[in-house]
Amino acid sequence: MSTTVLIVEDDPQIARALLVNLRARGYRTLHAATGLQCLQLAADAHPDVILLDLGLPDLEGGDVIDGIRGWSTVPIIVVSARHDSHSKVDALDRGADDFVTKPFAMDELLARLRAALRRALPDPGQAVVETTDGRLRIDLSSHSVTVQGEAVRLTRLEWRVLEVLASNPHRLIGRSELLTTVWGPEYGEEANYLRVYMSQLRTKLEPEPSNPRYFLTELGMGYRFTP
Repeated sequence: MSTTVLIVEDDPQIARALLVNLRARGYRTLHAATGLQCLQLAADAHPDVILLDLGLPDLEGGDVIDGIRGWSTVPIIVVSARHDSHSKVDALDRGADDFVTKPFAMDELLARLRAALRRALPDPGQAVVETTDGRLRIDLSSHSVTVQGEAVRLTRLEWRVLEVLASNPHRLIGRSELLTTVWGPEYGEEANYLRVYMSQLRTKLEPEPSNPRYFLTELGMGYRFTP
């Protein structure tokens, strides 16, 4: 059964380019040119992933995200010409899974789409996350971490930050989401907490803490774990 992608885009040329490229790669595609059409198609067709433009003629993209997140956890990748960090952070905080800025490279967008789909279909038995180089191993069930076979001791909060990131490999986790998940809703603006704990994790787990390979910072947006 093919994967269904709902493309929400009011620019005919961009919409056509996405439709052609996705269909050529075997995806089933749906198209909505407005926010209301998106909400209707999302409810009726239950797509596997949504590519969402923020600048729609009838509804703000953030309101569309709110409408979908009221009942669905379908992956939403924002594809927008807005470059300001506020738009990116707002979309992520409202429940988008990723943010791609126009103009975009099709290969990058497809890679982000595949990563979102992988995250949406987790293996329930996958309690161990290991980096492709085999250096870092995270056991989510036993709350243990090893680097090159040697156990690494983490504090409770270091583990909680790591747990959220490792449970969502390749997904961009917004700063506010990470803060509220680990520290609570009243800490949603304390970005300095994340800088401190991410620095500590990199020191303990990265081969080169100053040039991280696994725990990446998306400036103004959040963090991404890339095993």
